[in-house]
Amino acid sequence: MTLRIEDYALIGDLHTAALVGTDGSVDWLCLPRFDSGACFAALLGSKENGHWRIAPKGSERCTSRCYLGDSLVLETRWETRTGTVKVTDFMPQRDITPDVIRIVEGVSGTVELESVLRLRFDHGSIVPWMRRADGHRVAVAGPDSVWLRSEPPVRTWGQQFSTVSSFSVGEGERVAFVLSWHPSHEQRPDLIDPHEALRCSLADWARWSDSCRARGPYREAVVRSLITLKALTYAPTGGIVAAPTTSLPEEIGGVRNWDYRYCWLRDSTLTLEALLAAGYKEEAAAWRDWLLRAVAGDPADLQIMYGLGGERRLPETELTWLGGYAGSAPVRTGNAAVDQLQLDVYGEVMDSLFLAAQQGIPGERHTWFIQLSLLGFLESKWREPDEGLWEVRGPRQHFVHSKVMAWVAADRAVRTLEADPSLRGDIDRWRAMRDEVHREVCEKGYDPVRNTFTQYYGSRALDAATLLIPRVGFLPPGDPRVVGTVDAVREELGAHGGLVRRYSTEGASVDGLPGREGAFLACSFWLVDALRMTGRTGEARKLFDYLLTLRNDVGLLAEEYDPVGRRQLGNFPQAFSHIALVTTALALMDEDEEK
Repeated sequence: MTLRIEDYALIGDLHTAALVGTDGSVDWLCLPRFDSGACFAALLGSKENGHWRIAPKGSERCTSRCYLGDSLVLETRWETRTGTVKVTDFMPQRDITPDVIRIVEGVSGTVELESVLRLRFDHGSIVPWMRRADGHRVAVAGPDSVWLRSEPPVRTWGQQFSTVSSFSVGEGERVAFVLSWHPSHEQRPDLIDPHEALRCSLADWARWSDSCRARGPYREAVVRSLITLKALTYAPTGGIVAAPTTSLPEEIGGVRNWDYRYCWLRDSTLTLEALLAAGYKEEAAAWRDWLLRAVAGDPADLQIMYGLGGERRLPETELTWLGGYAGSAPVRTGNAAVDQLQLDVYGEVMDSLFLAAQQGIPGERHTWFIQLSLLGFLESKWREPDEGLWEVRGPRQHFVHSKVMAWVAADRAVRTLEADPSLRGDIDRWRAMRDEVHREVCEKGYDPVRNTFTQYYGSRALDAATLLIPRVGFLPPGDPRVVGTVDAVREELGAHGGLVRRYSTEGASVDGLPGREGAFLACSFWLVDALRMTGRTGEARKLFDYLLTLRNDVGLLAEEYDPVGRRQLGNFPQAFSHIALVTTALALMDEDEEK
């Protein structure tokens, strides 16, 4: 039986992450990085594509699970006929090599359990050679080597090329399993004490979480989302992946399946805003530094996304041996959207660097010259159509959001020069650009009959991204055109419970793809912000409280939600959803403090 997307929980070590299901199975793990090949790919295929399950014999699903305190340490409890047992899963923040640690502890009675490990390298396609060495099991295939250290005895090459261990635990007894990866040409990594690693992991996460400035009714949701964002951070570079998964569908059985294991420039301003507002200046600075390294170079070569280290080549490939989550093929690695023209990213980069400077994150003087170079290129390109924020695979259009973000780029340049006259730059030139963009958007991107901004010039379709117009300062919240846009988006793109779709996929959709998708969770949080900013705080809070109920049992959100099937959709967990949750919650709590 295929688990629902929300049936998974996340563990990770700030280099990569794994998904653990309510059935006790690790069904997704890429080693050694988020964007590496998966050694457990059952999430997108079958158990034959790799997984690692530890569970009581005869039990299908756990009784309950939770994260221990404000940490990324997962505890899963199983209540059986003969007793109760708990499994603690985590990945210690990495020293040299990645480790997955699973500790089984008896709570009451005596419970018979089984561990079944199927390693399949290169996204579930390669069965490794397994051998004994120094009392461990070693799996090797090509560049990958994995060591399994198991306190219970194991049988190698059990059923279907698996490593199996049957064991029992009584009350107070603990047994541990440690799975360690390293390049196959290197020596075995040093052994790790699983119990000491658990103590250190809990202490590390508690110390980090205590730095969160959020106080009030939404603190738990904010902290869990921030922990999730931290878990999606690639520590060596500071880059934050959009999600640790690829190809989880936006429609069950559909083809809207994309690889999100990369870093998007579109997330930059909202990420910085969330981290800074929550008090995490160090993480914000690391993300800003990643951003600067990634965009350095010819502004004509600016991409919408990059690899974890700023890599630019992310060719899209279909993995034909994987059937897809719940039959939702194709499964893709890489992302062809990397080659799209999305003019909004110039505004997002300018806004991010402006925000960082405002918040006292020191920058090198060359940062401003990079910004001037980007702005100069945008000045010559903003009148062109593009693929827009949502990376449509249909024809290019004059998307309103893209033009608004071109205005943001010019506006932030003007405000930067006004704040620091010592910087070089033609402020009148950027003021003129700002005014021209604003005038054109209000003339061509606004429907006066319906009193709403549209998705693109000449269109009657709407776009939830226009909810950001007051947030970025393009128009004040009280402007009738803003209020009209909020009402129109809520009416025409609304779904059950007040959720919002990105845009309509009915008929000849602008994105050029068949099928539909769920309500987009980040857009639903944007609606909360827009309602609050336009004076409808009561409605905003009601919607926000409903959105919190859509999180799974351990507080995680995917990209989208299906209000009819009542299930999460898309890659999971999704940074964009959690970023939006944090910024919205903090704004609501700040409003409480001001009363």
